[in-house]
Amino acid sequence: MTLRVMTRRFTVEEYHRMVEAGILGEDDRVELIEGEIIEMPPISSAHAGCVDRLAMRLMEGLRRRAIVRVQGPIRLGERSEPMPDLALLRPRADFYASAHPGPEDVWLVIEVAETSGAYDRERKLPLYGRAGIPETWVVDLEREEVVVGRDPSPEGYRTLCIARRGETLAPLAFPDLILSVDEILG
Repeated sequence: MTLRVMTRRFTVEEYHRMVEAGILGEDDRVELIEGEIIEMPPISSAHAGCVDRLAMRLMEGLRRRAIVRVQGPIRLGERSEPMPDLALLRPRADFYASAHPGPEDVWLVIEVAETSGAYDRERKLPLYGRAGIPETWVVDLEREEVVVGRDPSPEGYRTLCIARRGETLAPLAFPDLILSVDEILG
């Protein structure tokens, strides 16, 4: 007799019911990626500082042209609801209180990685591209670089580039908001 191992993948609705039932706590550092519940590592002070620095700079530079969401969920379909470190969302009167934003609501996703760089580049970056998010940045604190994904497709992003210290970046949706990589990395 052969043992067949099966993996159970969850939907976003089942994931939310787990929170409602107390199986997952609202403060648990988890996200749903392609049906799998992924436990996220604790946030280090370097990671938190980078997120805070970017959030402040984005809020100052955008002046109410976008909602800057910090570590909040984005629904990417029936089986994925990641919680990127930052997202630039289309303004909406209810600030997405009635439903989490979907890909059509997002201009830019930013993931900050200290120890999860490979995971963010290899799993989350293609996920955002397949979902149709126009642009994703992975700020890799360990490598001191920002991986930029643009031109989404069913396979992920068609265009990937790396920005390093001494270079600048601007979100596609806000080309007037120029950020230096040095400023992003701190």
